[in-house]
Amino acid sequence: MKRSLLFLLLVAAPLVAQPPPTKVTPLMTKPLPDYPGKEVVVLNVEYPPGGADPVHRHDANAFVYVLEGTIVMGVKGGKAVTLHAGETFYEGPEDIHTIGRNASSTKSARFVVFLLKDIGKDALLTKK
Repeated sequence: MKRSLLFLLLVAAPLVAQPPPTKVTPLMTKPLPDYPGKEVVVLNVEYPPGGADPVHRHDANAFVYVLEGTIVMGVKGGKAVTLHAGETFYEGPEDIHTIGRNASSTKSARFVVFLLKDIGKDALLTKK
């Protein structure tokens, strides 16, 4: 009986430790005729309480505007910054986004991301 309980706890622990998934809602994609080959992608992102992103890179210029809550953002080689509603963050196409998470474990956080990118290129490249 003790072995079964210990086994169950060891197997279930990694499942419980996973942060809730981030919700990303595409709002618009618009080609930019004044900038041939470029487009803007606008996303609404919601971090649930305790939510976070994996390490990734955008093959784009990314502009973040916080709508509600508090988030922590950071890129490789830079300092992590804590952002509140009304504050902004930028990451360039070569930046590796090492920190992206909700600062709260009890409240959601929501922000808009504007991506200026090449048409046909993926906006998100995950690092493995």
